[in-house]
Amino acid sequence: MSDSEMPHRTWWQRYHVAAIGWTGLLFVLLIVSANMTNVDPGMFLSNFDQFLSLLLQMSHPNWGYLHLILQPLYETIQMAILGTTIGTLLAVPFSLLAASNLVTNALLHNLIRFFLDLVRTLPDLLLAAMLVAIFGIGSTAGVITLSIFSFGVVSKLFYEVIETIDMGPLEAMKSVGASKITIIWYAVLPQILNQFVSYFLYTLEINVRASTVLGYLGAGGIGVFLQRSLGELNYDNTAIIVLAMLVVVLLIDGISNHLRRVLL
Repeated sequence: MSDSEMPHRTWWQRYHVAAIGWTGLLFVLLIVSANMTNVDPGMFLSNFDQFLSLLLQMSHPNWGYLHLILQPLYETIQMAILGTTIGTLLAVPFSLLAASNLVTNALLHNLIRFFLDLVRTLPDLLLAAMLVAIFGIGSTAGVITLSIFSFGVVSKLFYEVIETIDMGPLEAMKSVGASKITIIWYAVLPQILNQFVSYFLYTLEINVRASTVLGYLGAGGIGVFLQRSLGELNYDNTAIIVLAMLVVVLLIDGISNHLRRVLL
């Protein structure tokens, strides 16, 4: 190959000027954003010893506290399962209506998407505060909050998956006069079932953690014990709660991986 046939790179390509420029711009934006929001990175470094002190106290978990949190932990898992299941069941029809490849009426699926955007806009803590005020302190407010949160998140994940399916089986079933429900059951669900299960379990994992935080607002579960241990500076008890939550998250992750392997 002669020199004239060799690929020629300009000087800015040779010295990666574009990549360096974008990286520099990113750093400038980070610094400007930190200044505008009064974020002080130096404060983290100056208080790093307190952070280490807290970690040191949490490194000696109070195992005797474990039996006290088993029941609220069980309640937290129940809340997460109930909230995720209700939200997912509600999300299925809405995700089908929001998928542009299934519903060709642009007005309809855009209205559904707007409604789902509206649901996702509401922070779960705000929902929990409102529902505790309506239903009172307890698990009911927590379950409804998690249901609404799950509905908004799962609907979006579901309809995005539906829009990636192979339309060939659908067209084939349409050509033989199959009903819409039959098409969805035999041509749509088999293509997305593994992603559905995966997203359901992922949302369940999020809800287990979220339900812990919701307990701060009186929505029940282990969050009440977490709030108490932090308020009393009993970080050895906090460590047990964190470890228990870690075990639950690992179990859910293991189940999710197993089901994904089975369904794929």
